[in-house]
Amino acid sequence: MIQRGLGEWLAYLEQLHPSAIDMGLERSQHVLDRLQLGALAPRVITVTGTNGKGSTCAFLASLLRAQGLRVGVYSSPHLIRYNERVQIDGTEATDQALCEAFAAIEAARGDISLTYFEMGTLAAFWLFARAALDAVVLEVGLGGRLDAVNLIDADLSLITSIGIDHSDWLGDSRESVAFEKAGILRQGRPALCGDIDPPQPLLDKIAQLSCPAFICGRQYDVRIGSDSWAWSGLDGEGARVELLDLPLLDLPMENAALALQAYCLTGLPWDATQLTAALLRTRVTGRLDRRAYQWQGKRINVLLDVGHNPHAAEYLGRRLAARAPAGQRLAVFGLLTDKDLDGVLAPLVGVVQNWAVTPLPTPRSRTAAQLQEALQNLGASAASYGSVAHALQAQCERATGEDEILLFGSFFCVGEALQWLERNALEVGEHGSTG
Repeated sequence: MIQRGLGEWLAYLEQLHPSAIDMGLERSQHVLDRLQLGALAPRVITVTGTNGKGSTCAFLASLLRAQGLRVGVYSSPHLIRYNERVQIDGTEATDQALCEAFAAIEAARGDISLTYFEMGTLAAFWLFARAALDAVVLEVGLGGRLDAVNLIDADLSLITSIGIDHSDWLGDSRESVAFEKAGILRQGRPALCGDIDPPQPLLDKIAQLSCPAFICGRQYDVRIGSDSWAWSGLDGEGARVELLDLPLLDLPMENAALALQAYCLTGLPWDATQLTAALLRTRVTGRLDRRAYQWQGKRINVLLDVGHNPHAAEYLGRRLAARAPAGQRLAVFGLLTDKDLDGVLAPLVGVVQNWAVTPLPTPRSRTAAQLQEALQNLGASAASYGSVAHALQAQCERATGEDEILLFGSFFCVGEALQWLERNALEVGEHGSTG
Protein backbone atom coordinates (compact mmCIF):
# COMPACT_ATOMS: atom_id res chain seq x y z
CA MET A 1 0.00 0.00 0.00
CA ILE A 2 1.38 3.41 -0.96
CA GLN A 3 1.80 5.67 2.08
CA ARG A 4 0.52 9.16 1.36
CA GLY A 5 0.13 12.28 3.44
CA LEU A 6 -3.19 14.14 3.37
CA GLY A 7 -1.98 16.66 0.81
CA GLU A 8 -0.81 13.85 -1.45
CA TRP A 9 -4.14 12.05 -1.06
CA LEU A 10 -6.12 15.15 -1.98
CA ALA A 11 -3.95 15.79 -5.04
CA TYR A 12 -4.47 12.16 -6.05
CA LEU A 13 -8.25 12.41 -5.61
CA GLU A 14 -8.40 15.49 -7.84
CA GLN A 15 -7.06 13.57 -10.83
CA LEU A 16 -8.77 10.24 -10.11
CA HIS A 17 -11.93 10.86 -12.16
CA PRO A 18 -12.18 12.59 -15.57
CA SER A 19 -14.74 15.15 -14.34
CA ALA A 20 -15.11 17.01 -11.03
CA ILE A 21 -18.87 16.38 -10.93
CA ASP A 22 -20.42 13.16 -12.20
CA MET A 23 -23.95 12.89 -10.83
CA GLY A 24 -25.21 9.40 -10.05
CA LEU A 25 -25.12 6.85 -7.25
CA GLU A 26 -24.30 3.57 -8.99
CA ARG A 27 -20.48 3.73 -8.78
CA SER A 28 -20.44 4.91 -5.16
CA GLN A 29 -23.09 2.34 -4.21
CA HIS A 30 -20.91 -0.48 -5.50
CA VAL A 31 -17.99 0.70 -3.37
CA LEU A 32 -20.21 1.24 -0.32
CA ASP A 33 -21.50 -2.33 -0.68
CA ARG A 34 -17.94 -3.63 -0.73
CA LEU A 35 -17.10 -1.68 2.45
CA GLN A 36 -19.94 -3.39 4.41
CA LEU A 37 -20.01 -0.56 6.93
CA GLY A 38 -23.35 -1.22 8.56
CA ALA A 39 -25.25 1.62 10.24
CA LEU A 40 -23.38 4.89 10.68
CA ALA A 41 -25.26 5.71 13.91
CA PRO A 42 -28.61 5.06 15.61
CA ARG A 43 -29.84 8.44 14.35
CA VAL A 44 -29.04 9.78 10.86
CA ILE A 45 -30.21 13.18 9.63
CA THR A 46 -29.69 14.39 6.06
CA VAL A 47 -29.82 18.10 5.19
CA THR A 48 -30.14 19.63 1.72
CA GLY A 49 -31.33 23.01 0.43
CA THR A 50 -30.23 25.93 -1.69
CA ASN A 51 -29.06 27.95 1.32
CA GLY A 52 -28.81 27.39 5.04
CA LYS A 53 -27.48 23.82 5.04
CA GLY A 54 -24.34 24.60 6.99
CA SER A 55 -25.99 26.54 9.78
CA THR A 56 -28.85 24.05 10.05
CA CYS A 57 -26.34 21.21 10.44
CA ALA A 58 -24.44 23.23 13.04
CA PHE A 59 -27.61 23.97 15.02
CA LEU A 60 -28.60 20.30 14.92
CA ALA A 61 -25.19 19.12 16.08
CA SER A 62 -25.21 21.65 18.90
CA LEU A 63 -28.69 20.59 20.07
CA LEU A 64 -27.76 16.90 19.98
CA ARG A 65 -24.41 17.34 21.67
CA ALA A 66 -26.10 19.31 24.45
CA GLN A 67 -27.70 15.99 25.42
CA GLY A 68 -24.32 14.34 25.75
CA LEU A 69 -24.57 12.55 22.38
CA ARG A 70 -21.52 11.83 20.25
CA VAL A 71 -22.30 13.44 16.90
CA GLY A 72 -20.63 13.18 13.51
CA VAL A 73 -21.08 16.00 10.98
CA TYR A 74 -20.17 15.84 7.30
CA SER A 75 -20.20 19.10 5.32
CA SER A 76 -18.68 20.67 2.23
CA PRO A 77 -16.87 22.50 0.85
CA HIS A 78 -14.14 23.48 3.29
CA LEU A 79 -12.68 26.95 3.70
CA ILE A 80 -9.05 26.34 4.63
CA ARG A 81 -8.46 22.69 5.66
CA TYR A 82 -10.06 19.60 4.19
CA ASN A 83 -10.38 18.33 7.77
CA GLU A 84 -13.24 20.82 8.30
CA ARG A 85 -15.50 18.51 6.28
CA VAL A 86 -15.52 15.69 8.83
CA GLN A 87 -16.21 16.45 12.48
CA ILE A 88 -16.56 13.84 15.21
CA ASP A 89 -17.86 15.01 18.57
CA GLY A 90 -17.05 18.63 17.74
CA THR A 91 -13.48 17.95 16.58
CA GLU A 92 -12.17 17.93 13.01
CA ALA A 93 -10.86 14.62 11.73
CA THR A 94 -7.08 14.35 11.93
CA ASP A 95 -4.84 14.02 8.89
CA GLN A 96 -4.00 10.48 9.92
CA ALA A 97 -7.65 9.45 10.26
CA LEU A 98 -8.51 10.88 6.85
CA CYS A 99 -5.53 9.16 5.24
CA GLU A 100 -6.60 5.83 6.74
CA ALA A 101 -10.12 6.35 5.44
CA PHE A 102 -8.95 7.26 1.94
CA ALA A 103 -6.73 4.17 1.90
CA ALA A 104 -9.73 2.00 2.85
CA ILE A 105 -11.87 3.49 0.08
CA GLU A 106 -9.04 3.15 -2.42
CA ALA A 107 -8.66 -0.54 -1.58
CA ALA A 108 -12.41 -1.14 -1.85
CA ARG A 109 -13.03 0.69 -5.11
CA GLY A 110 -10.82 -1.49 -7.29
CA ASP A 111 -11.28 -0.31 -10.87
CA ILE A 112 -14.35 1.84 -10.09
CA SER A 113 -13.64 5.50 -10.80
CA LEU A 114 -14.85 7.95 -8.15
CA THR A 115 -14.88 11.74 -8.03
CA TYR A 116 -13.09 13.78 -5.36
CA PHE A 117 -16.43 14.36 -3.60
CA GLU A 118 -17.48 10.72 -3.80
CA MET A 119 -14.18 9.53 -2.32
CA GLY A 120 -14.48 12.09 0.46
CA THR A 121 -18.08 11.19 1.22
CA LEU A 122 -17.33 7.47 1.47
CA ALA A 123 -14.30 8.25 3.63
CA ALA A 124 -16.54 10.21 6.02
CA PHE A 125 -18.96 7.28 6.17
CA TRP A 126 -16.05 4.94 6.94
CA LEU A 127 -14.87 7.16 9.80
CA PHE A 128 -18.35 7.61 11.25
CA ALA A 129 -19.05 3.87 11.20
CA ARG A 130 -15.97 3.30 13.38
CA ALA A 131 -16.52 6.16 15.84
CA ALA A 132 -19.34 4.71 18.00
CA LEU A 133 -21.52 7.74 17.34
CA ASP A 134 -25.02 8.39 18.67
CA ALA A 135 -26.05 10.55 15.70
CA VAL A 136 -24.79 11.65 12.30
CA VAL A 137 -25.72 14.84 10.45
CA LEU A 138 -24.99 14.72 6.71
CA GLU A 139 -24.97 17.81 4.50
CA VAL A 140 -25.77 17.12 0.85
CA GLY A 141 -23.15 18.50 -1.50
CA LEU A 142 -25.23 19.19 -4.61
CA GLY A 143 -28.93 18.67 -5.18
CA GLY A 144 -30.00 15.53 -3.36
CA ARG A 145 -31.33 12.73 -5.53
CA LEU A 146 -28.00 11.90 -7.20
CA ASP A 147 -25.60 13.18 -4.53
CA ALA A 148 -23.35 10.61 -2.88
CA VAL A 149 -24.68 11.55 0.57
CA ASN A 150 -28.03 10.13 -0.58
CA LEU A 151 -26.58 6.62 -0.44
CA ILE A 152 -27.53 6.63 3.24
CA ASP A 153 -31.14 6.19 4.34
CA ALA A 154 -31.80 8.95 6.83
CA ASP A 155 -34.24 8.84 9.73
CA LEU A 156 -35.04 12.53 9.18
CA SER A 157 -34.70 14.40 5.88
CA LEU A 158 -34.42 18.21 5.97
CA ILE A 159 -34.74 20.65 3.08
CA THR A 160 -33.78 24.14 4.21
CA SER A 161 -34.83 26.31 1.26
CA ILE A 162 -35.47 25.99 -2.46
CA GLY A 163 -34.01 28.53 -4.86
CA ILE A 164 -32.24 28.48 -8.20
CA ASP A 165 -28.55 27.59 -8.05
CA HIS A 166 -26.31 25.11 -9.89
CA SER A 167 -28.81 25.35 -12.76
CA ASP A 168 -26.55 23.33 -15.08
CA TRP A 169 -27.15 20.35 -12.80
CA LEU A 170 -30.45 21.05 -11.06
CA GLY A 171 -32.44 22.91 -13.71
CA ASP A 172 -33.47 26.54 -13.97
CA SER A 173 -36.75 26.51 -12.05
CA ARG A 174 -37.71 26.05 -8.41
CA GLU A 175 -39.77 23.07 -9.49
CA SER A 176 -36.79 21.25 -10.99
CA VAL A 177 -34.65 22.07 -7.96
CA ALA A 178 -37.39 20.80 -5.62
CA PHE A 179 -37.60 17.53 -7.56
CA GLU A 180 -33.86 16.93 -7.12
CA LYS A 181 -33.84 17.85 -3.43
CA ALA A 182 -36.89 15.68 -2.74
CA GLY A 183 -34.71 12.72 -3.69
CA ILE A 184 -33.39 12.55 -0.12
CA LEU A 185 -36.84 11.63 1.26
CA ARG A 186 -37.53 8.07 2.38
CA GLN A 187 -40.72 6.03 2.52
CA GLY A 188 -42.72 6.80 5.65
CA ARG A 189 -39.99 8.83 7.33
CA PRO A 190 -40.41 12.48 8.38
CA ALA A 191 -39.81 15.14 5.71
CA LEU A 192 -39.00 18.61 7.01
CA CYS A 193 -38.89 21.79 4.92
CA GLY A 194 -37.93 25.31 5.93
CA ASP A 195 -39.35 26.88 2.76
CA ILE A 196 -42.77 28.40 3.48
CA ASP A 197 -43.80 27.96 -0.16
CA PRO A 198 -42.40 24.59 -1.28
CA PRO A 199 -42.86 23.84 -4.99
CA GLN A 200 -45.37 21.17 -5.94
CA PRO A 201 -42.84 18.46 -6.88
CA LEU A 202 -41.69 18.36 -3.26
CA LEU A 203 -45.24 18.11 -1.95
CA ASP A 204 -45.98 15.40 -4.51
CA LYS A 205 -42.96 13.37 -3.38
CA ILE A 206 -43.97 13.71 0.27
CA ALA A 207 -47.42 12.38 -0.58
CA GLN A 208 -46.07 9.59 -2.79
CA LEU A 209 -43.79 8.31 -0.03
CA SER A 210 -46.35 8.84 2.76
CA CYS A 211 -43.85 10.96 4.67
CA PRO A 212 -45.05 12.78 7.78
CA ALA A 213 -44.60 16.41 6.71
CA PHE A 214 -43.23 19.24 8.87
CA ILE A 215 -43.24 22.42 6.78
CA CYS A 216 -42.50 25.93 8.01
CA GLY A 217 -45.70 27.94 8.34
CA ARG A 218 -47.80 24.77 8.54
CA GLN A 219 -46.73 22.12 11.05
CA TYR A 220 -44.15 24.38 12.68
CA ASP A 221 -43.70 28.12 12.84
CA VAL A 222 -41.09 30.78 13.65
CA ARG A 223 -41.94 34.34 14.69
CA ILE A 224 -39.07 36.85 14.76
CA GLY A 225 -39.50 40.11 16.62
CA SER A 226 -37.24 43.11 17.18
CA ASP A 227 -35.67 41.76 20.37
CA SER A 228 -36.73 38.11 20.61
CA TRP A 229 -38.13 35.22 18.62
CA ALA A 230 -40.44 32.28 19.22
CA TRP A 231 -40.86 28.77 17.86
CA SER A 232 -43.72 26.31 17.91
CA GLY A 233 -43.93 22.87 16.36
CA LEU A 234 -45.01 19.27 16.77
CA ASP A 235 -43.36 16.35 18.48
CA GLY A 236 -43.41 12.79 17.16
CA GLU A 237 -46.82 12.17 18.73
CA GLY A 238 -48.36 15.25 17.15
CA ALA A 239 -48.45 17.27 20.37
CA ARG A 240 -47.77 21.02 20.18
CA VAL A 241 -44.43 22.18 21.63
CA GLU A 242 -43.26 25.78 22.05
CA LEU A 243 -40.20 27.85 22.86
CA LEU A 244 -41.06 31.49 23.60
CA ASP A 245 -39.05 34.69 24.20
CA LEU A 246 -35.85 33.28 22.76
CA PRO A 247 -32.89 35.68 22.50
CA LEU A 248 -32.06 36.70 18.94
CA LEU A 249 -29.37 34.60 17.28
CA ASP A 250 -26.48 35.62 15.09
CA LEU A 251 -27.15 32.92 12.49
CA PRO A 252 -30.53 32.75 10.72
CA MET A 253 -33.38 31.99 13.12
CA GLU A 254 -35.23 30.27 10.25
CA ASN A 255 -32.53 27.59 10.17
CA ALA A 256 -32.54 27.27 13.95
CA ALA A 257 -36.32 26.75 13.77
CA LEU A 258 -35.89 23.91 11.27
CA ALA A 259 -33.25 22.33 13.48
CA LEU A 260 -35.56 22.63 16.50
CA GLN A 261 -38.35 20.86 14.64
CA ALA A 262 -35.96 18.05 13.72
CA TYR A 263 -34.74 17.79 17.31
CA CYS A 264 -38.34 17.73 18.53
CA LEU A 265 -38.90 14.53 16.53
CA THR A 266 -35.97 12.66 18.09
CA GLY A 267 -37.74 12.05 21.39
CA LEU A 268 -34.76 13.45 23.31
CA PRO A 269 -35.28 15.57 26.46
CA TRP A 270 -36.88 18.97 25.91
CA ASP A 271 -35.34 21.50 28.29
CA ALA A 272 -35.86 25.11 27.18
CA THR A 273 -32.83 26.49 29.00
CA GLN A 274 -30.53 23.80 27.65
CA LEU A 275 -31.82 24.12 24.08
CA THR A 276 -31.56 27.91 24.13
CA ALA A 277 -27.96 27.73 25.32
CA ALA A 278 -27.13 25.23 22.57
CA LEU A 279 -28.54 27.54 19.90
CA LEU A 280 -26.73 30.60 21.27
CA ARG A 281 -23.31 28.94 21.19
CA THR A 282 -23.67 27.74 17.59
CA ARG A 283 -21.14 29.30 15.23
CA VAL A 284 -20.32 28.62 11.57
CA THR A 285 -17.10 29.92 10.08
CA GLY A 286 -17.75 32.14 7.08
CA ARG A 287 -21.49 32.55 7.54
CA LEU A 288 -22.49 35.97 8.87
CA ASP A 289 -19.13 35.70 10.61
CA ARG A 290 -18.07 38.97 12.27
CA ARG A 291 -14.49 39.37 13.50
CA ALA A 292 -12.14 42.15 14.62
CA TYR A 293 -8.42 42.29 13.87
CA GLN A 294 -5.44 44.49 14.63
CA TRP A 295 -3.58 45.30 11.43
CA GLN A 296 -0.69 47.74 11.20
CA GLY A 297 -1.69 49.46 14.40
CA LYS A 298 -5.40 49.90 13.69
CA ARG A 299 -8.62 47.99 14.22
CA ILE A 300 -10.12 46.23 11.22
CA ASN A 301 -13.76 45.06 11.40
CA VAL A 302 -14.49 42.13 9.08
CA LEU A 303 -17.68 40.32 8.10
CA LEU A 304 -17.28 37.05 6.20
CA ASP A 305 -20.13 35.39 4.33
CA VAL A 306 -19.95 32.61 1.74
CA GLY A 307 -23.33 33.51 0.17
CA HIS A 308 -23.12 33.15 -3.59
CA ASN A 309 -26.64 33.17 -5.06
CA PRO A 310 -29.53 35.68 -5.14
CA HIS A 311 -31.44 34.03 -2.29
CA ALA A 312 -28.41 34.23 0.01
CA ALA A 313 -27.60 37.77 -1.15
CA GLU A 314 -31.14 38.97 -0.39
CA TYR A 315 -30.91 37.58 3.13
CA LEU A 316 -27.46 39.09 3.64
CA GLY A 317 -28.68 42.44 2.32
CA ARG A 318 -31.54 42.52 4.84
CA ARG A 319 -29.21 41.71 7.73
CA LEU A 320 -26.70 44.35 6.63
CA ALA A 321 -29.39 47.02 6.18
CA ALA A 322 -30.56 46.39 9.74
CA ARG A 323 -27.08 46.95 11.15
CA ALA A 324 -25.05 49.62 9.40
CA PRO A 325 -21.51 50.34 10.63
CA ALA A 326 -20.66 53.71 12.13
CA GLY A 327 -18.52 54.38 9.08
CA GLN A 328 -18.61 52.86 5.60
CA ARG A 329 -19.03 49.29 4.44
CA LEU A 330 -16.23 48.19 2.09
CA ALA A 331 -16.61 45.00 0.06
CA VAL A 332 -14.19 42.42 -1.29
CA PHE A 333 -16.09 40.39 -3.85
CA GLY A 334 -15.49 37.50 -6.24
CA LEU A 335 -17.94 35.13 -7.95
CA LEU A 336 -17.91 31.95 -9.99
CA THR A 337 -19.04 31.93 -13.62
CA ASP A 338 -22.09 29.74 -13.01
CA LYS A 339 -23.63 32.17 -10.51
CA ASP A 340 -26.22 34.89 -11.21
CA LEU A 341 -24.03 37.98 -11.00
CA ASP A 342 -26.76 40.63 -11.29
CA GLY A 343 -29.00 38.70 -8.91
CA VAL A 344 -26.24 38.55 -6.29
CA LEU A 345 -25.28 42.22 -6.59
CA ALA A 346 -28.72 43.85 -6.70
CA PRO A 347 -29.61 43.34 -2.99
CA LEU A 348 -26.19 44.56 -1.82
CA VAL A 349 -25.36 47.62 -3.92
CA GLY A 350 -27.39 49.84 -1.62
CA VAL A 351 -25.62 48.71 1.58
CA VAL A 352 -22.00 48.78 0.33
CA GLN A 353 -20.22 52.08 -0.30
CA ASN A 354 -16.93 50.87 -1.75
CA TRP A 355 -16.18 47.79 -3.87
CA ALA A 356 -12.95 45.88 -4.50
CA VAL A 357 -13.48 43.10 -7.03
CA THR A 358 -11.17 40.20 -7.70
CA PRO A 359 -10.90 36.92 -9.58
CA LEU A 360 -11.03 33.80 -7.42
CA PRO A 361 -8.26 31.17 -7.34
CA THR A 362 -10.06 28.76 -9.66
CA PRO A 363 -10.54 28.48 -13.44
CA ARG A 364 -14.30 28.74 -12.77
CA SER A 365 -13.98 32.35 -11.61
CA ARG A 366 -15.46 35.41 -13.27
CA THR A 367 -12.89 38.03 -14.19
CA ALA A 368 -12.49 41.23 -12.24
CA ALA A 369 -13.44 43.14 -15.40
CA GLN A 370 -16.79 41.33 -15.56
CA LEU A 371 -17.53 42.13 -11.92
CA GLN A 372 -16.47 45.74 -12.35
CA GLU A 373 -18.68 46.22 -15.39
CA ALA A 374 -21.70 44.71 -13.65
CA LEU A 375 -21.29 47.05 -10.69
CA GLN A 376 -20.90 50.06 -12.96
CA ASN A 377 -24.13 49.09 -14.72
CA LEU A 378 -25.83 49.19 -11.31
CA GLY A 379 -24.44 52.66 -10.60
CA ALA A 380 -21.66 51.60 -8.25
CA SER A 381 -17.96 52.19 -8.65
CA ALA A 382 -15.43 49.42 -8.13
CA ALA A 383 -11.67 48.98 -8.21
CA SER A 384 -10.29 45.72 -9.56
CA TYR A 385 -7.41 43.70 -8.13
CA GLY A 386 -5.49 40.62 -9.19
CA SER A 387 -6.28 38.48 -6.16
CA VAL A 388 -8.37 38.30 -3.02
CA ALA A 389 -5.25 39.08 -0.99
CA HIS A 390 -4.53 42.27 -2.92
CA ALA A 391 -8.17 43.38 -2.76
CA LEU A 392 -8.35 42.74 0.98
CA GLN A 393 -5.09 44.54 1.67
CA ALA A 394 -6.34 47.57 -0.27
CA GLN A 395 -9.55 47.67 1.75
CA CYS A 396 -7.61 47.29 5.00
CA GLU A 397 -5.47 50.27 4.00
CA ARG A 398 -8.61 52.27 3.24
CA ALA A 399 -10.64 51.25 6.30
CA THR A 400 -10.96 53.15 9.55
CA GLY A 401 -11.87 51.64 12.90
CA GLU A 402 -15.51 52.57 12.23
CA ASP A 403 -15.71 50.89 8.83
CA GLU A 404 -16.63 47.29 8.05
CA ILE A 405 -15.05 45.11 5.39
CA LEU A 406 -17.49 42.63 3.86
CA LEU A 407 -15.92 39.58 2.19
CA PHE A 408 -18.44 37.52 0.26
CA GLY A 409 -19.45 35.77 -2.95
CA SER A 410 -17.79 32.39 -2.62
CA PHE A 411 -16.11 29.86 -0.36
CA PHE A 412 -12.99 30.66 -2.39
CA CYS A 413 -13.19 34.35 -1.46
CA VAL A 414 -13.76 33.76 2.24
CA GLY A 415 -11.16 30.98 2.44
CA GLU A 416 -8.46 33.10 0.78
CA ALA A 417 -9.35 36.04 3.01
CA LEU A 418 -9.11 33.96 6.20
CA GLN A 419 -5.69 32.68 5.21
CA TRP A 420 -4.46 36.23 4.49
CA LEU A 421 -5.80 37.47 7.82
CA GLU A 422 -4.17 34.59 9.69
CA ARG A 423 -0.81 35.51 8.17
CA ASN A 424 -1.01 39.30 8.40
CA ALA A 425 -3.31 40.37 11.22
CA LEU A 426 -3.99 39.58 14.87
CA GLU A 427 -7.55 38.61 15.74
CA VAL A 428 -8.86 40.41 18.81
CA GLY A 429 -11.87 39.38 20.88
CA GLU A 430 -14.07 36.39 20.28
CA HIS A 431 -15.58 35.15 17.05
CA GLY A 432 -19.14 36.15 16.51
CA SER A 433 -21.72 36.56 13.83
CA THR A 434 -23.53 39.69 12.88
CA GLY A 435 -26.90 40.35 14.44
